[in-house]
Amino acid sequence: MAKSVLIFIDNDYEDMELMYPKYRLQEAGHKVVIAGLKAGEKYIGKNGYPCVSDAAIADLKAADFDGVICAGGWMPDKLRRDAKVKSLIKEIANAGKLTAAICHGGWLCISAGVYKGVRVTGSPGIKDDCINAGCTWEDAAVIVDRHFVSSRKPDDCPDFMKACLRVLG
Repeated sequence: MAKSVLIFIDNDYEDMELMYPKYRLQEAGHKVVIAGLKAGEKYIGKNGYPCVSDAAIADLKAADFDGVICAGGWMPDKLRRDAKVKSLIKEIANAGKLTAAICHGGWLCISAGVYKGVRVTGSPGIKDDCINAGCTWEDAAVIVDRHFVSSRKPDDCPDFMKACLRVLG
């Protein structure tokens, strides 16, 4: 059964951490919605790869998704300030649905207030933020804690996506 997964986008996303999950989910037959501040907007990744958003974040409802993937790069530091982004992540996580973050994407989950008591990994640059948010930090290619999946960097994408697909069911 196809699932619907939300992936956030803004400029300076980590190209591989957004595109690899997008294509892997599509290959598995799932629907992917790339959501930015504006629908139909072209955003540019840290390494110059363009991606056009499918939807505006403000127009989305958490109930329409079976999970969320938070890519890294510098994008999460900007989007973590958006109340709608935080509410979507919080509602998805609180419903026990896939809540996944790679690299600096964990910043979005921290700001949404959903990481307290969760075992996670991520970029070493957000280790202190995770610990201060009440996480249990581990250095591993992928950590799965219930419906939470986290990874450290683009090289972890294969393990990250295998875990995400298992959690999606």
